[in-house]
Amino acid sequence: MSDFWRRYRRNKGAVVGLAGLVLVLLVAAGAPLLFPGSPWDMAGAPFMPPGEMGMWLGSDSLGRDVAAGIAHGARISLMVGAVSTVAALSVGVTLGAVAGYFGGLVDDLVMRFTEFFQTIPSFVLAILLVAIFTPSITSVVAAIAIVSWPPVARVVRAEFLSLRAREFVQAAEVLGKSRLAIVLGDILPNALSPIIVLASLMVATAILLESALSFLGLGDPNLMTWGFLIGSGRSVIRIAWWMSVFPGLAIFVTVLSLNLVGEGLSDALNPRLARQRGGDA
Repeated sequence: MSDFWRRYRRNKGAVVGLAGLVLVLLVAAGAPLLFPGSPWDMAGAPFMPPGEMGMWLGSDSLGRDVAAGIAHGARISLMVGAVSTVAALSVGVTLGAVAGYFGGLVDDLVMRFTEFFQTIPSFVLAILLVAIFTPSITSVVAAIAIVSWPPVARVVRAEFLSLRAREFVQAAEVLGKSRLAIVLGDILPNALSPIIVLASLMVATAILLESALSFLGLGDPNLMTWGFLIGSGRSVIRIAWWMSVFPGLAIFVTVLSLNLVGEGLSDALNPRLARQRGGDA
């Protein structure tokens, strides 16, 4: 663990990203303490600029506190990102492992099934899925998970194809281990590094997708989200720029932090690749 942290700290951007991510997590966790009321409640006059009457980031067209909306929206965005990523990983890792371990006809069938989902642009497919069902937090999470698992399946398949021919896998087969035991106990642990890195990037992508869906009015109407805040301020951006700018900055900081953390994880888990990148630089 100490070696991992030492390699991670060498990437200064990754350390900055981790600090930014921790800040976002603290704001999300402390939202009920910082803003105990509902973010939907009127807290002042409409269109109050930042800094007036205790409004750190101003108020919106209905007098709601923008800072409260951002803090409570952080909880929704992070939750959607985490849950949809876990769901996508469950599907992608399972299908990728099956395709990579068995190969042959099974591999062909799984890859054709994966390519079917990749023929439609992810954002368009997410819009179609949410529009078909009633817009809710469940449909948003399900739609993001459905459009996110194909890249995972391809990465896991490639790792399993590479690892299944290794000596330790052949030794496990000779010892009479079951296929499930070999997949879960021998191959999957050795394929976790790229999966972990990919997961951090998937959370960032899921947050962007959820924000875009909410911006278009396809998010859960009962939940305050960053995309909803930006969408509600687009028509009055000339007179109340803060309604869209500050939620946009929250998305920018969160997504950038997650991408920097993913890069740091890649360097820490794959030191050889990090050295090659440093040599090229």
